[in-house]
Formats: sequence, C-alpha cells, structure tokens
Amino acid sequence: MNFVKRAGLSLWARKSRTLITLATFLVISVMVLAGILISDATAQAEQDAKRSVGAEVNLTMDMDQLVSGGGMQAPRIDASTVDRLGALPQVQKYTYSMWDRAILKGKHTLVGDGPVHPMGPGGTVSTGVLDTSLLPDFRSGKFTLLSGEHLTAADKETKQLLIEERLAKQNGLKVGDKIALTGNDEKTKADFTVAGIYRDPRPTAEPDPQYEISPANMLYGAVGGLSALSSDGNGPLQVGEATFLLEDSGVQGAFKDEVKRAAGSALDGFKLDANDKAVQQMTGPLKSIRSTATLAMWLMATAGAAVLALLANLAVKQRRTEYGVLLAMGEKKSNLIAQQALEIALVAAVAIGLSSMFAPSLTQSAGQALLGQEATAAQKKLDSWQAPPPGSTGLGEGTDWDDKPVANADPIGKIAVALDPADLATVGGIGLGIALLATAVPAGAVLRLSPRTILTKGK
Repeated sequence: MNFVKRAGLSLWARKSRTLITLATFLVISVMVLAGILISDATAQAEQDAKRSVGAEVNLTMDMDQLVSGGGMQAPRIDASTVDRLGALPQVQKYTYSMWDRAILKGKHTLVGDGPVHPMGPGGTVSTGVLDTSLLPDFRSGKFTLLSGEHLTAADKETKQLLIEERLAKQNGLKVGDKIALTGNDEKTKADFTVAGIYRDPRPTAEPDPQYEISPANMLYGAVGGLSALSSDGNGPLQVGEATFLLEDSGVQGAFKDEVKRAAGSALDGFKLDANDKAVQQMTGPLKSIRSTATLAMWLMATAGAAVLALLANLAVKQRRTEYGVLLAMGEKKSNLIAQQALEIALVAAVAIGLSSMFAPSLTQSAGQALLGQEATAAQKKLDSWQAPPPGSTGLGEGTDWDDKPVANADPIGKIAVALDPADLATVGGIGLGIALLATAVPAGAVLRLSPRTILTKGK
C-alpha cells in the first residue's frame, strides 16, 4: 500500500487526533488570514488617503541654516527660478508667495475690535500669491470665496486683491471696486481692484498667530502687483516661499533631486519639505492596527507550529508499533516521513478552505472595531491641541507648532476587507511552511527507529 493511501486511512481511523489537528490549524489559518487581510485593507486605505491628499513639497526658509550662518535676513529666491521648477514634469500645480506691510489711508480703514496697530496706524499684512486657490486655508476649506474669482498666474502682474468680508462690509466694497494701498516705505502708492471677497471664520479679535493682526484685515494680492509697492519694486520679483503639488507622491525624491540640480545655489537658505503631515495624521490608526495584527499573526503561527510539532511527535510515539511493522516489511523511512507531512498538509488544506469562508467577515468586524477605537483616540488627541497665546512661540507652554492638526484630514476610521486569490496563496504557503516545520522534529525520531528493537522490546 502506498503512503498516500495510508495517510488517508490514518486520518479517517484516528478521527479524534485529526479533529484536534484540524482545530489547531483552523485557528492558525484564521489568524494568519486575518493578519493578511488587515494588512491589505490598511495598505489600500493608505493609498486612497495619499491620492486624496496629493503630494506636496514646500520650499521654505531653513531656520537652522540661517541661525548657524549668523544671518538675520530672511532669504529670497527669484520668481523666475521658481517658475522653472514649477515647469518640471513631476509638478501638477505650483504657487509662491511673499509678504510685506501695506497701509490703508484715506477713506478706507481697517476693521477695529482687534489688535491695536501691531504694524502701525493703518498697517496690515499684504501677501502676494501666484495662485490664491492653492493657499492651504482655501484648499482645506477653512477659507471660503464668497464672490469674485481666485487670482491665478494669469493675474500675476495685475493690481488685484482678495479682501476679507468684514473689511469689505466696513468700507462698502464689492468686487470691481478700487482700494488704495501705500507700501511699507510709506511713499509708494497704488490703486488695487477688488477681485474677490472671502470669509475667514476666525473672530475679529483673535490675532493671527504669525503676524498678530486681526484676520479680518489680511490682504491677498497678485504677487507682481503687490511687489510694485516695495521700494525695490523695479528689480526682479523675489519670493520667500513656494508650494509644489506633484502628480504622484512617489515622485517626491526625483523631484527634490531635480530641484537641487536646476536651482543650485539659489536654494541657499531654503529647505525642501515634503508635506506628508496630513497623510500621517489620517493613517496613524491604520499603522497601529496593522502592526498589532502582524504581531498577533506571527505569534500565532509560531505557537501553532510548536503545538503541531508536539502533536506530530506524540503521534510518532503512539504509532511506533505501526512504523516498526512497516519498516520490517521493507518500507522506507522517507515514506513514513512523507506520510506524516502529507497527513498534516491535508488537514491544513481543509483548514485553509474553511477559514476562507468566514475569516473575511470576522476580520471586517474585528478590524473595524479595533480601528474605530484607534481613530477615536487619535481624534481626541487632535481636538485637545491648543495654540499658544498670541506672540508666544509655545515653548513656555510646552506647545509645538509642528503638532498643529491639519484641517480636513481626520484619522481614517473605516477599512474594507476583501479576499483575493493572492491572499489564499500566501496563507497556503505559510501553512505549508508550518506543516513542514511541524514534521521536522518527529522526522528525526522516525529516522532513529529500529524495527528489531520496536518489535522485540516495544521501544
């Protein structure tokens, strides 16, 4: 009788041991499959989050380099250089900005009930932007454009502004009206057209943490038009920061290399930061449950292999007489080992098949419950963050500005578990490995069997 047929008859004859082995392998299969399904589901959710957020690289001032170099002047870079970088193939959209003090004089006045003259009488912040629609507060939905149009690259050299609705209401301004601004030198003047009116939800009396002015008085204008208000407005346009939205998050490394090659020394005083904070904020709970599931999967696989090895070794001891008779009849020891491996492999195949029927639904329920808890805890932590008082760096209060939550980037609290053939193939490979490992220990005992000793002395 060949060992394949003997394996089938042995499994049927020893139903209790077969059921115990099946139950052990079923638990292992379910845990391993659950770990794989959670890993796949969280990986897919992370990819979806990256696609929804997009890839963003910011060109900002390098404070460490500025301090170590003993400099106090904020670095500037020619807008023409940034335009060349924005034309690189990895870039989908880009914008850049610069800011300066602007002064309202005459019939137009700033909104009161806020900080008193932080930039002198009538002084406020005017931020020149290439594309206002790409400003973080507009992209996140925090700011809302109520009327008019966003300023784009086509408006670069025009004298147009976006003003906050409270400033517009106080001065009776609407889209198309003119507003006179004086530059920081208090001499250069120009008339600007209101291109749009936006809403900033922050209270009037709440100072902007960066500029300490009332948010109702913030001005956004075409970068070229506002640069004409500066005393060096006749020189090449220079900006202080830029933002690049890439086609794909996977090209960030290549983009940075291209930027360094194309810009060269023009980047002195600047650094390139990949703004993946939103993705990290959204996917934190996913990484937590994936690591937990992976650890549990491997612990169960290791423990299961040990239990199966003990069961197989016990089976060898219980079947010594059977093996002794077979060896005395001329059966090869290798066939006995193959029979053991085949018995476990057959049980494993049945267990994997059964696990594929109900593991996905169990994994969906358990994974969703675990993820929901992690997402809730992460959201509470984000909600508890508080900005330091106006004018404070946050160091005295133990507050880090880098921990400020990203708007519209809530932690992901849902996953979709789906079983595909590749998952079953992975579980099958792991199951086969466990089966082989489980037979490795008793295989040594089989090789040491002596039919004469077994049949004469029973051992």
